[in-house]
Amino acid sequence: MKLNTRVCELRLANPWKIASSQGSSIHKTVIVELTDAGGITGLGEAAPASLYGESAAVVLEFFQKFDANKISFNDVRGSMDFLETLPGIPIAAKCALNLALLDGAAKRAGKTLHDFLGLGFRENHHVTSFSIGIDSPEIIRKKVLAAAEFPILKLKIGDPRDRENFAVLRSIAPEKPVRGDANEGWKTKEHALQMLEWLAATDKKIQFVEQPMPRAAKIEDLVWLKNRSPLPLFADEACHNVKDIARCAEGFHGVNVKLIKTGGVSTAYETLRAARQAGLKTMIGCMIETSVLISAAAHLAELADYLDVDGNLLTTNDPYLGVTAKNGILSFAHTVEKSGLQASRRD
Repeated sequence: MKLNTRVCELRLANPWKIASSQGSSIHKTVIVELTDAGGITGLGEAAPASLYGESAAVVLEFFQKFDANKISFNDVRGSMDFLETLPGIPIAAKCALNLALLDGAAKRAGKTLHDFLGLGFRENHHVTSFSIGIDSPEIIRKKVLAAAEFPILKLKIGDPRDRENFAVLRSIAPEKPVRGDANEGWKTKEHALQMLEWLAATDKKIQFVEQPMPRAAKIEDLVWLKNRSPLPLFADEACHNVKDIARCAEGFHGVNVKLIKTGGVSTAYETLRAARQAGLKTMIGCMIETSVLISAAAHLAELADYLDVDGNLLTTNDPYLGVTAKNGILSFAHTVEKSGLQASRRD
């Protein structure tokens, strides 16, 4: 097995700021290609997040020492079990290798990834929201206008300008469903409840709010807030994989599952299934990513109640083509690749 890696510098249309981190205009992601002796190439992506103490440099350092001959398209599960034995493997690197393994395995089988996983994919059915990052009210106005084609918006909150920014959004898009994402921005349960009550009283089209309190909040505080919240609450930073589902079921109504948090499609699949079995609503989210990771996430859409897979749409130089999102509707109909992840280089 041959391993190739390269760094992509994704340029954002607007600096990306959320409650838990400052704005950035460039995000580095690492593209991985695994090629077997038969010439089949599996594509993967590591989109490391500083939130989890990882960077492109950390991921590349791991890959420089990694022996790709220890993994195979013939045995994805065994290959992932092997990766679990490696000390200090970055979760982003694990994600990239999992995607590449599944891409290669699905291509060998002549199937799209969603069919390889036994899920299927309903065209013209799955709708993604479009995210509006924290900014000044003037910039929020421009962002909302630019997102006119998208039927559902997600507004980043947890900022002193929350009320003003929300008012600006509603002045332009009064009827669209909106999801709030506080990114751990409300530090106490009392403040979180106050803001949730304000949102619910202000607008009847708020679908839910993500991660209102810090991920390390006491479980009794999360339960207290869940029992009083007028809006459904979704765990994001507090939900990484299957091991977090039991705690999330106590303190939230749903979970936001991201491939870069779980370590790839395989664990995301397991996490989504476990969440549903625990009675939680499910959402598939993303970071700032190319169409490689976004397409991989879209293949799991049948396991999600909600989708927020727009990380590639926030950039101006996505080097790959994959799932499309015209008018917010996810589609693989026009992809060049008809097996595996269905993502290909633009050039």
